Amino acid sequence: MVKSWNKNWRSELWADLESADTKWDLIIIGGGITGAGVLREASRRGLKALLIEQKDFSWGTSSRSSKMVHGGLRYLTQGDFKLTREAVVERQRMLDEAPGLVEPMKYLYPFRKGDFPNRWAFNFIMRVYDFFAGRRDYRYFDKGMVENFLPGIRDDGLYGATQYTDAVTDDSRLVLRVLQEAQGEGGVAANYIKAKDLLRENGKVVGLTVEDVEGGVSCRVRAKVVVNATGAWADRLRSSLINEKRVRPLRGSHIVVPSWRLPVHQVLAYQHPKDGRFIFIYPWEGVIVLGTTDLDHTENLDLEAGISSAEVDYILEGANNQFPKAKLKRADILNTFSGVRPIVGKEGVDADKLKPSAARRDHVVWNNDGMITVTGGKLTTFRAIALDVMKAAAVHLDIDQTEDAYGRVFAEILKPLRDCKFGPAQERRLTGFYGSAAQELIDYAHSDELGFIPGALNVWAELRWSAAREAVKHLDDLLLRRTRLGLLLPQGGMLQMPRIKAIAQPELDWDDARWDQEVARYQSIWADKYSVPAA
Repeated sequence: MVKSWNKNWRSELWADLESADTKWDLIIIGGGITGAGVLREASRRGLKALLIEQKDFSWGTSSRSSKMVHGGLRYLTQGDFKLTREAVVERQRMLDEAPGLVEPMKYLYPFRKGDFPNRWAFNFIMRVYDFFAGRRDYRYFDKGMVENFLPGIRDDGLYGATQYTDAVTDDSRLVLRVLQEAQGEGGVAANYIKAKDLLRENGKVVGLTVEDVEGGVSCRVRAKVVVNATGAWADRLRSSLINEKRVRPLRGSHIVVPSWRLPVHQVLAYQHPKDGRFIFIYPWEGVIVLGTTDLDHTENLDLEAGISSAEVDYILEGANNQFPKAKLKRADILNTFSGVRPIVGKEGVDADKLKPSAARRDHVVWNNDGMITVTGGKLTTFRAIALDVMKAAAVHLDIDQTEDAYGRVFAEILKPLRDCKFGPAQERRLTGFYGSAAQELIDYAHSDELGFIPGALNVWAELRWSAAREAVKHLDDLLLRRTRLGLLLPQGGMLQMPRIKAIAQPELDWDDARWDQEVARYQSIWADKYSVPAA
């Protein structure tokens, strides 16, 4: 049985899939954070579980979120106390269990005369927020301190700001870390394998026909439970069982600018002057990110989402309203990214008939003929979502314990890294991103690969490790999801391609023709979906 992404893992896995002797308890469809969380909880209970993803791990929503691990003040203002409380509890768990991967970040919300919420209303909300978190964290600062924190912020009407704490992460690395933890306890995760059809016997789902996306071969795989964790794609598979549309895909887009273009060292949260929706400007991985939008996504879900020209203008308008002297323009943008997230309509009502503000933002779990569908929810609450899936699956499985409020998701790393020439911050980052594999990453590196990649917080050794041991199938897997160089560096990292080639090509066993093909593919994806669209 394959238990890690070693060199021959794909052929070993396919042999298992084709074998009639292999019996699965769960097959999970979807390689985002929700599917990864379900695989983690199943593997912790000793179940034989398989996760398949037709693209790459975290290809969809879970590599293109706002990177925030937070309770969601907006949901609190909408009266969703359950979701907010659940999120602040899970946020603290992640901070405690995965330092370096999930890191605390200060947020500032400025107040101006005539705006709502004002200081008193906002701080009342913060008291409730902190009550759920079990501690007081927020502070009020006057105008002078705000201008020290955010030089160049628009000062007309400004009289102060409240500062509070939430957290940020690398969402794609979060998915990889959860999958790594799951595989350490016997779970199996495979990218580029598609669920073609459901297998049904006596009206019950008993497995899948799966297909190697690029090899073209397929086989039937049986399981006691099939979990549909495909997020915005959930209706597609569920519609074969029930004629109901419940998921509405919404696009959220972001732009990335160099850190020197805006003096932001904590998250600035504000209401956009055009429509009053909350938007953020924040530091992440050495750059500044601005976003997000919230629009219906009507394009083909099988194609990567990309930012529209109107969204670029909207985000720049909001930033320049807050920092008028910065005069941000399109030429300042390094890269862009867009993700599609699911919102869920009410029972008996198609999601498309609801206003986005009226649709559910928490998760739902449905059981239709033995297939469990889970969709909606937040990055922060992936563990709680997975526990609800396990409760639904328990009726089909021989398990008693589905509630596990005290079990760790992330294994504790007790020993410091050996032969590590980094400072505490970088050691913490590597341990958070790679968990128990961080030491192997350092040991596997060549002697000149522990230096930083210019313009990023990554070291060159991360490229070699990911290419060798993290199921990379295409160059965009490596540059957009295993590392985030395609989001951080000018031209998506093309200026560093000769060194990237020298490190990654031998580990991937690609000849020059294959390498050139992958570079052309990557350039096309970046230009179409991660660059700045024409005005």
